[in-house]
Amino acid sequence: MILRSTHQTAAKVSAQWLAVPVYAGQTAAPEALRDTPSADVIVRMLERKDIDGSTGETTCVFGATGLAAESLILYGVGSRDKREPGSAFSAGVALGKKLAGKPKKSVALALPSPIDSSEFISALIEGVVVGTRGTDLRKSEPTRHAFEELLLIVSEKENKIGAEVEAIARRAQIIGDAVNLARDLANTPPAEKTPTALAGRFRELGETSGLIVEVWDEKRLREERFGGLLAVAAGSDEPPAFVRIELADADASKPTLALVGKGVTFDSGGLSLKPSASMEDMKSDMTGAAVVFATLRALAQLKIPLNRRIVGYAPLTENMTGGRAMKLGDVLTMRNGKTVEVMNTDAEGRLILADALSFAAESKPSRILDLATLTGACLVALGPKVAGLFSNDDSFANDVFTAATRVGERAWRLPMDADYFDQLKSGVADFKNVGGKYAGAITAAKFLEQFVAEIPWVHLDIAGPSWADSDSPARDAGGTGCFVRTLIELIAPADSPSRF
Repeated sequence: MILRSTHQTAAKVSAQWLAVPVYAGQTAAPEALRDTPSADVIVRMLERKDIDGSTGETTCVFGATGLAAESLILYGVGSRDKREPGSAFSAGVALGKKLAGKPKKSVALALPSPIDSSEFISALIEGVVVGTRGTDLRKSEPTRHAFEELLLIVSEKENKIGAEVEAIARRAQIIGDAVNLARDLANTPPAEKTPTALAGRFRELGETSGLIVEVWDEKRLREERFGGLLAVAAGSDEPPAFVRIELADADASKPTLALVGKGVTFDSGGLSLKPSASMEDMKSDMTGAAVVFATLRALAQLKIPLNRRIVGYAPLTENMTGGRAMKLGDVLTMRNGKTVEVMNTDAEGRLILADALSFAAESKPSRILDLATLTGACLVALGPKVAGLFSNDDSFANDVFTAATRVGERAWRLPMDADYFDQLKSGVADFKNVGGKYAGAITAAKFLEQFVAEIPWVHLDIAGPSWADSDSPARDAGGTGCFVRTLIELIAPADSPSRF
């Protein structure tokens, strides 16, 4: 999709579709259409509450006159007084979904005024990019089509930011594409993304994007003592893999942020077998790994200076029920030498993350952040749209929470008090891989904490927001690509080199 900007009056812009913003509670015609014959029609629609400007609302106006564009669509952006990137992103997704059902040569997007926030405009364009990408990976005919051209209309009075809009748009397109990559990877059928196949996909995409991608096979994993990853993989005919990802031009003298993503390419639960209905979305149990890779690829494409070295790690495996599958009561020795009694084979994500976190900690990064579709307990606690945030460091936790808030993604910090670890005590090993029936998301985080060597660390349990069960105007059913936008905001926000 080609993006460019213009100061031309919206009514004079020639395009297949003209998209014009409407604020919630607005009573006057949109500024972009105020001097056109269509203004009166839109005012009547506002008076009758046919349109209300709520976030995600899209309304096609048929027979609009006085426009060079062939067709007109109004898109709601929510409150004028509370302009939030989260609302802008949702508005963009809804608009993209509405218009992408058929191929479009050109769409002209009138940007909401005033343009006083690059984050707001970036989020809107990111949303449009995400909205034009459907979940039709294996349909015989595509159901969603990216626009050939997106023309951004900036009113003449917005000259200050107008010159920057194309740069903002280019950055937003890269971020939107990164979200879509993470979504596509999560939505890919599990037979097509075995651990070795997914590792190969990371290598292929990485090498064309300025990334160094190193892949370890099963033999190397045994040499490196990845006891947790090997145990989880034992029940599958597909061998595991471990992927290390880094920017090709990384400066090794800078402090390092390690990003670790859970990569279970299909999770049956192992011998602690899931019910069939609970397996339906388990092709997405590698979302953490997909988000880490998509983020690093976007950073390479952005080509901007970073004040930290960013290194990604992705342990990849299936969790199956074969004859060599790990059993309840088995004791595993992890990369850092800790021993773990297996009391539930469906608590496998923490076992593969334990090895990856231990390995990441050995290089002494200044901070470690992991993302994992880890526990159903986090869904019970926070619902399907909010990630659980856990940390051993208040400053780092605040940085991640602030970045998420700025882009409109939702996370909530949960406690990490020492007594939660009591539930993990084992009589035969250093600890068990599960606690009792209470505080499951917290005890899972306490388990992971044993492998970060007291380095400042944040764990995001993304079991809820990583997957949408149903369609909505601003969301597709399936993988969501959540927290790609948060990580980029944390590492490389538009308005400064870094937030930390």
